[in-house]
Amino acid sequence: QVQLVESGGGLVQTGGSLRLSCAASGRTFSNYAMGWFRQAPGKERELVAAISWSGNTYYVDSVKGRFTISRDNAWNTVYLQMNSLKPEDTAVYYCAADPTRRTYPYIPLVREEYDYWGQGTQVTVSS
Repeated sequence: QVQLVESGGGLVQTGGSLRLSCAASGRTFSNYAMGWFRQAPGKERELVAAISWSGNTYYVDSVKGRFTISRDNAWNTVYLQMNSLKPEDTAVYYCAADPTRRTYPYIPLVREEYDYWGQGTQVTVSS
């Protein structure tokens, strides 16, 4: 079973930056679509950003222009660079993986499509 470990969360002031990392096990990481989700208190988990095995990306409207998702297949790592952070970005951020083998650059947009999840890392943005 795939293991995902997030890191890089913390406390930052409004306008600051953080870089989240997700390290994944397995030698077939390059075939996985990867996503970053977040869940704030009292709200449902939402997809923030995702990337296909070939590098196609998706961002939720609220983070476009501020967040960047990228991957380093050589080190089985996915990153989420978060700039211009706002208090509404405060949440637990989860890394997720969809290992489904596909021959085209598919980006999973539904939570149920992701089979593996990390434990989450807290991001808190203060005013």
